[in-house]
Amino acid sequence: MNGTAAAAEDRVFAALANATRREVLRLLRERGPQPVQALADHFDMRRPSLSEHLKVLREAGLVSEQRSGRQRIYRLRAAPLAEVQDWLHPYERFWREQLKGLGDLLDRMPDDDRP
Repeated sequence: MNGTAAAAEDRVFAALANATRREVLRLLRERGPQPVQALADHFDMRRPSLSEHLKVLREAGLVSEQRSGRQRIYRLRAAPLAEVQDWLHPYERFWREQLKGLGDLLDRMPDDDRP
């Protein structure tokens, strides 16, 4: 992976590390494109604080911004999330194999029906 790709991946992971930003992504996924005010209504924070979160998401490529009159409409851009999923896949496989091994071990253990 070259330095530019690694930096982009780091921005995505840093953006996802914050619960507010994950919630913004969830809202955009479930409800589609939203103006800033509609997003802000879901949070107990001032609009400038939410704007900072939206900036981080935009810089990570997770949302896009479109101006419509005086409003800014935000839309989910899911492509970087596919890259995260690709990165996580070997770990999912690792844990699946570990849990299968644990299940096999437990299946081989005798049941202890004594009180």
